[in-house]
Amino acid sequence: MRIRTLAGLLAGCSLIFAACGDDAAERAESTTTAAEPVTDDVVETTTTTEAPTDETTTTVVAADATTTTAAAEPAEEPGPPSAIVSLSPTATEMLYAIGAGNQVIAVDDFSNHPPEAAPKMVGVSAYDPSVEAIAGLDPDLVITDGTNPDLLGQLDSLGIAHWEGPAAVTFDDVYVQIEQLGAVTGHVAEAADLVARMQTEIADVIAGLPQLAEPLTYYHELDNTFFSVTSSTFIGHVYDQMGLVNIADAAGEASPYPQLSAEFIITENPDLVFLACTKYCGETAETVAARPGWDALDAVQQGGVIEMDDDIASRWGPRIVDYLRLAGEAVARAAARVGG
Repeated sequence: MRIRTLAGLLAGCSLIFAACGDDAAERAESTTTAAEPVTDDVVETTTTTEAPTDETTTTVVAADATTTTAAAEPAEEPGPPSAIVSLSPTATEMLYAIGAGNQVIAVDDFSNHPPEAAPKMVGVSAYDPSVEAIAGLDPDLVITDGTNPDLLGQLDSLGIAHWEGPAAVTFDDVYVQIEQLGAVTGHVAEAADLVARMQTEIADVIAGLPQLAEPLTYYHELDNTFFSVTSSTFIGHVYDQMGLVNIADAAGEASPYPQLSAEFIITENPDLVFLACTKYCGETAETVAARPGWDALDAVQQGGVIEMDDDIASRWGPRIVDYLRLAGEAVARAAARVGG
């Protein structure tokens, strides 16, 4: 996580004092003396000023004296941001979940959850954002996933603060980001409550999973060209915490998102198939069963093809608890078949 704030965004406090002159209440008498002995024609002049009645008023001690100015009041500390632009669908979900939704003025074109965030889509792309369009919204904080260094540099040059939440790898990464957003937006207590609930609910789901002599295997499908994930990714970590074995790990040495082949998947014959492209690819248990040779898979024959929500599967926000519950139910059904 990183927040950048340029000079002028968060002003510091300073005390300013003017130079102080003599604090005599009156001037000494001045006398003009001629070369001749003093006569009655000598003129004596005295100049004084009365003490001020207001401590903050500039006081002139004498015509030729310096002035004293009262110390300036310290500047007020700025409050939480009130005009947030979120270019991260995951962060958008986190912001609303901790009660900071009213501070969000705009979101990227994939921030479709919760429903009240959708109307705030203003055509700003998270993948190819326009810094001019962002600046035109006059935000006091921009939230990104940190994958666009050019954008971050442009925001810096414009003096726009930004926070980065990169893709999580573990549940702890998720909790840290939620807590950081809570601190940034002024919702520390709400963020702590959300983290505590998530920890409890995730622990309950995992504790309720059946214990098997042999772990179940799975294939997580990102799209219908057979791109998958390894256990080194966040969603792979979720499955790993459930005790599942990922068939893609054997093919994922070069990338955490390997492209498998149909032949490899059929040979591995996973117990479970999790489809993570149901909305955008239209994949279903029926379309998988219709693929050549896939009807022989145990997962297809025994109802182990699970249609997941694409958005939840690709984000590491609060709804990952819902994803875990659904996957846990599939594990319980598959375990019952194996045990029966």
